[in-house]
Amino acid sequence: MAAQSSSTQQLLRYSVKLIFAEEELSAGLKLNSPSQTALQLEVQLGDEDADVTVTDADGVCVFKCLVSRDTEYCRVGKQSLLITVGYNSALILFKSQSEYSTFSDALKKCHNKNKEGSVFSQRTDEASALQYFQFYGYLSQQQNMMQDFVRTATYHRAILQNDVDFVDKVVLDVGCGSGILSFFAVQAGARKVYAVEASTVAKHAELLVRSNNLSDKIVVLSGKIEEISLPENVDVVISEPMGYMLFNERMLETYLHSKKWLKTRGMMFPTFSDIHLAPFSDEQLYMEHFSRANFWYQECFYGVNLSSLRTAAVDEYFRQPIVDTFDTRILMAQTVKYTVNFLEAAEEDLHRVEIPFVFQMTHSGLIHGLAFWFDVAFVGSLVTVWLSTAPTEPLTHWYQVRCLLQTPLFVKEGESLSGKVLLVANKRQSYDIHIVAMVDETGIKSSNILDLKNPVFRFA
Repeated sequence: MAAQSSSTQQLLRYSVKLIFAEEELSAGLKLNSPSQTALQLEVQLGDEDADVTVTDADGVCVFKCLVSRDTEYCRVGKQSLLITVGYNSALILFKSQSEYSTFSDALKKCHNKNKEGSVFSQRTDEASALQYFQFYGYLSQQQNMMQDFVRTATYHRAILQNDVDFVDKVVLDVGCGSGILSFFAVQAGARKVYAVEASTVAKHAELLVRSNNLSDKIVVLSGKIEEISLPENVDVVISEPMGYMLFNERMLETYLHSKKWLKTRGMMFPTFSDIHLAPFSDEQLYMEHFSRANFWYQECFYGVNLSSLRTAAVDEYFRQPIVDTFDTRILMAQTVKYTVNFLEAAEEDLHRVEIPFVFQMTHSGLIHGLAFWFDVAFVGSLVTVWLSTAPTEPLTHWYQVRCLLQTPLFVKEGESLSGKVLLVANKRQSYDIHIVAMVDETGIKSSNILDLKNPVFRFA
């Protein structure tokens, strides 16, 4: 093996044998006979991919491919690699395990170099991303979102009632999923839609596009918006980036990142969002959370005393936000609102979100925590359409979110409750929620730190 290097590229050479594979529906993958003579494999390592070329003794190219993050390849045995490009596969047999290892390590370094340059990869734990994209790759999950009538019908209305913003325009659909929003954009008159999706559901979106005879209008791009390239800038960005409590999953940052492709004075659907919060009183919910830890009270569980873990269990349960819905009569004050303007906000603005509050109590009682919900606005040239997840509106798959305080606070009607909610982004595509609240008239405080990534789903 010989190696040459430069500041940006590195050339590696190996002596290999090659087996081409044929795919047969009944028999699976069928391997042809290996090449009888040794071939030369050259790998040109770039900043984002690796150019793999196999030539024979006369220098004639017998196999060539570009290995990027999207290329399918896997190890076979101790010293072979199977590469699949499109519908063709080739098995490369190295002379030794050590040569295979150096080749494999080179590909990994190339992949990691590109990965390090991705904004998404820098802010996201790899295991979290894998789980996230696997979840959204299921058609059942896409169906769950599409069947949310409030969600889907509101997007449809917002786009179709502002058709002048889409007629003959270029549109970017960020995290397109099934591609339903892309279809809405075409229905409104869009000339071209780039539908970007990083999960495996992208192949299903592509099938829907073809079966609806819209391949000339909708282009499905498989990958992350932070890593793919578009052939042109766009007039409108559409997306459904909201998670529980608006911020969960951190897709809002991906939505904001997509603005790099947005033309000056371009439009975003949704345009801005309001998150609402209010104190609530719910003794049943509070005691329910405590009772979940009663299991750890047992002093003879198959002969084992569990009671030493009861305190830790209570702490863990109280770190869990509750996803459910509720009667608004449990609210103790008018809401406080915090706005995120997607046209103006930067990704960095969402790394640490601080929401100060002052509530004037409308009646007396115990405050057990804070309730949260959000609205998003689609500001078009003709109409502004709102999508609300408020408890007074028809239920959506976002529900509402409640965060308990560790110790309830007693307040009287007319008193004020002040404090702040601090959301700190983490690499698990979510937030740590820090809540501090004080009754101003008595000076009594309560607080909690919750993990938005690990909520309790309390709805039936």
